[in-house]
Amino acid sequence: QVQLVESGGGLVQAGGSLRLSCAASGRTFSSVTMGWFRQAPGKEREFVSAINWIGDNTRYAESVKGRFTISRDNGKNTVYLQMNGLKPEDTAVYYCAATHPYRATSYAAADFPYWGQGTQVTVSS
Repeated sequence: QVQLVESGGGLVQAGGSLRLSCAASGRTFSSVTMGWFRQAPGKEREFVSAINWIGDNTRYAESVKGRFTISRDNGKNTVYLQMNGLKPEDTAVYYCAATHPYRATSYAAADFPYWGQGTQVTVSS
């Protein structure tokens, strides 16, 4: 079982930066793929980024590529999402999520059984 708690959301002007953190409990953190998803009002939850358990393979949605960077610190059981060049369309609730240990993923939300409660990111124009 993995429990996840996000932090770092807030209000920022367009072009600004935020760093989201997701702290995980449990002894399996270093064996799970971690992902970030987001959901804007009236829209479906969408994939943002993911990182494998070693941290040497990352994936990004096209809409955030070049602006967002995912990383993880297995010693601290924490995954990060550095968001630069924020745009109003990045406004959403951001969720971190985890797969089962050593499980491959197609980066669909259904592949991630463990979810945090979400953190709000609001980008003003």
